[in-house]
Amino acid sequence: MGRLSLLVTSPRVAPGLMSRSAWYAVESASVRLSRDLTEPLVDAVVESGLSVDAVGEELSPPELARLLVDRSRECDVVWLGSSDADPGLTDAIASEVSRLETPPEVEMVVGSWDVPGSRLLDAVAVMDRLRSPGGCPWDAKQTHESLAKYLTEEAAETVEAIESGDREHLAEELGDVLLQVLFHARVAEDASEADERFDIDDVAGGLVAKLVRRHPHVFADGDASTPEEVEEAWARIKAQEKADRSAR
Repeated sequence: MGRLSLLVTSPRVAPGLMSRSAWYAVESASVRLSRDLTEPLVDAVVESGLSVDAVGEELSPPELARLLVDRSRECDVVWLGSSDADPGLTDAIASEVSRLETPPEVEMVVGSWDVPGSRLLDAVAVMDRLRSPGGCPWDAKQTHESLAKYLTEEAAETVEAIESGDREHLAEELGDVLLQVLFHARVAEDASEADERFDIDDVAGGLVAKLVRRHPHVFADGDASTPEEVEEAWARIKAQEKADRSAR
């Protein structure tokens, strides 16, 4: 009797960056199966020198569950999960295993976890899809100028949500403000003039650099220790940065 290992990974983490236990399960299995050999996770496994067999995308969850369980009764099998998380498969496997008198061992192997902020990558991907050919015609035609009113509207609505004390509403409105940041960055990425282009990574990189510069008491040898001293240092650094820009 073998074992069926279901490998679960985050689509927001590079496919090859898996936990040690995940790589051990993949390497030690007799059989490695996947729906599609073009999946990024499968590519990473194949590039490591291991073989993966495709079962095809036409199988329903119950059919796939039966195949996986049957194969794992003979040897150790690893299922390389699809990027859509194989909806319905785990329930189908549980149902398949429950009908057997001597079922194989089934385990869930976590290959990678989302890090804090990883869902921001999803937001960037959705915005890119909306602005790309075949996406949304309204989103595709927007400019910085046409979007300006929405930025002020969403900021005002966020303030209203704060004043209302409704935290669920606040989270939603913050998402709307974030949308405006993503939208403007994506519009800038499409600029016709090279010197007008920037993208969301430029925006995030600039923010990180600014936060580090203006918090020398955290990231350097600054000595501000009270909120008032921090505000004073921030204003002083900001004024110096403005003067430096004017002098260029």
